[in-house]
Amino acid sequence: RSNMSADTKIAELLTELHQLIKQTQEERSRSEHNLLNIQKTHERMQTENKTSPYYRTKLRGLYTTAKADAEAECSILRHALDKIAEIKSLLEERRIAAKMAGVYSDSDPPRKTMRRGVLMTLLQQSAMTLPLWIGKPGESPPPLCGAIPASSDYVAKQGDKVAARVKAVDGDEQWILAEVVSYNHSTNKYEVDDIDEEGKERHTLSRRRIIPLPQWKANPETDPEALFSKDQLVLALYPQTTCFYRALIHTPPHRPQDDYSVLFEDTSYADGYSPPLNVAQRYVVACKENKKK
Repeated sequence: RSNMSADTKIAELLTELHQLIKQTQEERSRSEHNLLNIQKTHERMQTENKTSPYYRTKLRGLYTTAKADAEAECSILRHALDKIAEIKSLLEERRIAAKMAGVYSDSDPPRKTMRRGVLMTLLQQSAMTLPLWIGKPGESPPPLCGAIPASSDYVAKQGDKVAARVKAVDGDEQWILAEVVSYNHSTNKYEVDDIDEEGKERHTLSRRRIIPLPQWKANPETDPEALFSKDQLVLALYPQTTCFYRALIHTPPHRPQDDYSVLFEDTSYADGYSPPLNVAQRYVVACKENKKK
């Protein structure tokens, strides 16, 4: 697909999204009347202080309608969320294509590395816009939602962000934030780029040195089991850096938009841990190694 067609497709999807948002509003206004009616019926029952068969039947009818209205609104909203996901995946495709073009054309001067502040802002945005998993009643959150690990045979896609364990120049091992370039099925190795080096540092790593980052936030109100719990050992991205360090969960998020509060292992503090620091769900993964650093 050429760039032009991606742009056109995105524009079309945005128009459709706009329509769906308007529909949601219409649906909401339409059901408002019925909800008001339910409230009034309850008030009337309280004044008359009795539940007659008439009121029972009336309420049953009103509640049935309210449930149907809510389901209709819900399905429009899900449809809108699907459109957003589609738009995001087209933008991601376009970003990867631009990156590949940048890496492979020798004629262009090498791209300037991104300013530190810009990179940090991008990482924050990526964490904020990570979609919230919204299951249907009784549906379990999938792998890569919150703390739920990927299935054992999972292969991360090109462009996916991962925690990657690399050997530093001084021979030390460290977990860095990286982007998947490719996966070789015959050697079972990944090629990844250090997020901080904008395509300069490329590493070839075995599967066990890669931890895929979550692709959905878990909602603490509906799926608390999909979050790490207090005192669990994790790898978390240290604020304002692109490295993951071992940490203990201090408090899990309370609301969908909240971050974890974590205590990083840090020998410069008497008890061996930093004061609580906030880290977004996007950048907290299960710790693979259990021995102390």
